[in-house]
Amino acid sequence: MAYETILFDVADGAATLTLNRPDRLNSFTVQMHGEVADALSKVENDASIRALLLTGAGRGFCAGQDLSDRAVAPGGEGVDLGESLENRYNPLIKRIMGLPKPVVCAVNGVAAGAGANIAFACDIVLAAKSAKFIQSFSNIGLVPDSGGTWILPRLAGHARALGLALTGEALPAEKAEQWGIIWRAVDDAELKVESDKLVAKLAMGPTKGLAAIKSAMQRGWRNELNTQLDLERDLQRELGRSQDYKEGVAAFGEKRVPKFKGQ
Repeated sequence: MAYETILFDVADGAATLTLNRPDRLNSFTVQMHGEVADALSKVENDASIRALLLTGAGRGFCAGQDLSDRAVAPGGEGVDLGESLENRYNPLIKRIMGLPKPVVCAVNGVAAGAGANIAFACDIVLAAKSAKFIQSFSNIGLVPDSGGTWILPRLAGHARALGLALTGEALPAEKAEQWGIIWRAVDDAELKVESDKLVAKLAMGPTKGLAAIKSAMQRGWRNELNTQLDLERDLQRELGRSQDYKEGVAAFGEKRVPKFKGQ
């Protein structure tokens, strides 16, 4: 597939997917959804890709849905927004969260609506200090979607999540870091360097172990303690037989940097 709304490249085990509609703040259209889905399939199916960086081109990360792509005139017939979620946004969130490889999100500007919640679905979020997160749904009479009502309360707590959703107020990146919603807010000029450095580190890590960490943390949101303890036992049993574990222990004993192969 030739991409027109995204950029996609792979280097040294790390893939970079850039939303590339800067004139529309990288808002989603049906075409962009298709291209992002295709790129994610490449990440899923290529064992040499061991980490993914998601970011946006221009002055914004993602403004969510491009409303002109499904415009409805006052007094006109309504559109089925549920169809858009069922067929495009919901599968996207599931794929990001279920990807057995680390996903880093570099938020380079405004992240609004579904754009904010796509960022929150990623494993580690770095944001430029000028960036803002906006649950803009209430401004047009909608409920937060793309996992917003599930992910955000778990990250921010009920009171903060509800306040952000009801008011639609912008959350600055530095406050998002203070609240523990994102990993780190960095100087704008340092965002690319820091995000590239982080995704490169993850791409050289023990991929199976990192995938297990990601899965276990997510399952811990809903498991009881005994269930989670059993899960940890089972994962350690499996990972203890991996080549990366053997390499990690050997490197520790030999006081050298481990050379993980994701096996």
